[in-house]
Amino acid sequence: MALAEVYWDHQIPLPKLAAVQAKVTVALVALLCFINSYDGEFVFDDSEAIVNNKDLKPTTPLNNIWSNDFWGSNLSSNSSHKSYRPLTVLTFRLNYLLAGGLHPVGFHVLNIILHAVISALMIDVFAILIGGLAYDEKGRILNHAPKTSLLAALFFAAHPVHTESVAGIVGRADLLCALFFQLSFLTYCKAFNRGTDGNDRFSVHWVMVSLLLCAAAMLCKEQGITVLGINAAFDVLLICNVNVYELSQRLLLRKNPLDVSELLRRGLLTRLTLMGLGGLSMLYARWRIMGTGPPAFTEVDNPASFAENIFLRIVNYNYYYCLNAWLLLCPWWLCFDWSMGCVPLIKSATDWRMVWLLLIWCVLIGLISQALCSQDSQRRRTLTLGLVLLVVPFLPASNIFFRVGFVIAERVLYLSSAGYCLLLAYSLGHCCCRWAKYRKLLCVLVLALLCVYVARCALRSYQWRSERSLFTSALSVCPLNAKVHYNVGKNLADRGNSTAAIQYYREAVRLHPTYVHAMNNLGNILKERNELVEAEQLLSKAVAIQPDFAAAWMNLGIVQNSLQKFEEAEQSYWNAIRFRKKYPDCYYNLGRLYADQNRHVDALNAWRNATMLKPEHSLAWNNMVILLDNTGNLGQAELIGREALKLLPNDHTIMFSLANVLGKLQKYKESEAFFLHALRINPNAASCHGNLAVLYHRWGKLELAEKHYELSLKLDPEAPGTRDNYNMLRRKLDQLKRSTP
Repeated sequence: MALAEVYWDHQIPLPKLAAVQAKVTVALVALLCFINSYDGEFVFDDSEAIVNNKDLKPTTPLNNIWSNDFWGSNLSSNSSHKSYRPLTVLTFRLNYLLAGGLHPVGFHVLNIILHAVISALMIDVFAILIGGLAYDEKGRILNHAPKTSLLAALFFAAHPVHTESVAGIVGRADLLCALFFQLSFLTYCKAFNRGTDGNDRFSVHWVMVSLLLCAAAMLCKEQGITVLGINAAFDVLLICNVNVYELSQRLLLRKNPLDVSELLRRGLLTRLTLMGLGGLSMLYARWRIMGTGPPAFTEVDNPASFAENIFLRIVNYNYYYCLNAWLLLCPWWLCFDWSMGCVPLIKSATDWRMVWLLLIWCVLIGLISQALCSQDSQRRRTLTLGLVLLVVPFLPASNIFFRVGFVIAERVLYLSSAGYCLLLAYSLGHCCCRWAKYRKLLCVLVLALLCVYVARCALRSYQWRSERSLFTSALSVCPLNAKVHYNVGKNLADRGNSTAAIQYYREAVRLHPTYVHAMNNLGNILKERNELVEAEQLLSKAVAIQPDFAAAWMNLGIVQNSLQKFEEAEQSYWNAIRFRKKYPDCYYNLGRLYADQNRHVDALNAWRNATMLKPEHSLAWNNMVILLDNTGNLGQAELIGREALKLLPNDHTIMFSLANVLGKLQKYKESEAFFLHALRINPNAASCHGNLAVLYHRWGKLELAEKHYELSLKLDPEAPGTRDNYNMLRRKLDQLKRSTP
């Protein structure tokens, strides 16, 4: 079961460290690479998975995380992405509770710590895969390849492709999955800790614990189930010492039939059966939980999977594999999103990029032949297990078994990169053996590579600190990606730079003419700039492309209302409501349309619908009070205002409107109280000072009226009517002074 000390290990240009020292060193390197992301913001997918995810809030029942997906949507919903990761969401919820709210520092710090722990544990994983499995008398793993495993772990700790998983908070799913993946593998190894006769005995107990940890990995991210493939390969190649090449020759040539009794004696078939049944049980449970079937992805998400020609589909999948391999080899061009034209499809066999497909398969075939046919058993096993660790965790993202919702995603390489790091460390050790006289040069190259990795990680994790830097960094990597331009434009618009945002939205639409979200956002900005004709054209095109785009229908209705196309606007609003039943903002805007047409009853009904769907909809409540006030229904206006303040006790706009109503009802004391409360919340509201002055004027408290008229005029000298009322009050005060003896 255990190999002799790995012969190339002593040639690796690293000092031989004790186990604890090695792990501390690797953990410190991991911390050094990503520490500057600790105070970053919530960026990109964090908004949906954390900021807008109600499952994180203490007021939401904890059971919801077991019935909702990663983004907080119910798994039975057709719009759900079916990402079932309740353990990851649970850690987000714990972060929320410990910090007392949505404070990103705690989320980032835990991600960095997890990566450091995983990197340190990789030493044990690599030690077993390279040097075999053996324990000392205290039950600790013996490391037969201390330098090689340390070097591979250092490469893993500092690999820049991990930045998305570590610096992006939603990458927590990959980190937790990797942690339980490692624990499942190491626990499986514990099943063979049986002393001198351990080759022939194993512990079913530890195998079952390994399966439970595999299930935990899968509840963090679906990729976790692939640890069963690693465990099986480890069992076959290291525990049972099966020579895959000889075995294949026996099966193909039917010579020297396989001795099944030997495998039965060693328990291999029993263990494989247990893992197979465990894996099938997990997949069945996952299928039942998924509910309505797999998520529905669009051509924008993964264009190659929609290619009608099966040959072109396979070619493009293989090209994606090339790009993933390139990210591992040269992780300089990193991007938060690789969709929407970032990777143009290969459409013919004459495309020059076909060369990369031939190259990657030549390299893979060469590695596989060495892994299977080498006379050196250590090389054979190291290469085979390195390839297994590289390929097996990547299989769920390969499009082989099912369509995935992305072209390339750096986060899915988190586990696969461990296989790459193992192969890289082995290659350096092999080079040191063959070219011993260049050992110093190789040492310098290794150190330089690690320094480049650390520098690249530091730069990339800094870019992940804010959406502005993250989105802008992608422009040079994927200039053809419409989504990149869209996100840069959205970030600029959120910061108030609408002029620059328009340029990026226009570029997004140019690159992807059916990009309805870019059209909608661009139409919104043009609406605010009163460029209504172009806004209407864009929004009309968006709903023609995607008829169920409720937000675009609502925005189109707002534009048509501004253009006084009232019938078209009303129809657009109802279309929005038809496609999104619970749409309070649309009911609010529909109410405004009816109010403009003096359809007061319809307006009140629309606003009441808005408040029923969203009880905290301040604008709808306030508009109801104002409309009832303006139409003389003061008693009903008072009731609505008081009802609103029970739900929104600190809303100064509703207080202001209710105070006006109470003043007209001559309930001066109550009106005064609401005005003063509103001013405590918003002391610089000129209109509130002005209307309070009018109240005092009517009430006969002329000195207080004078004071608040002057405050109102100081805050807003052009306030309509206030100057006239103030002058009227001054004349009255002068008359009173003259009439006083």
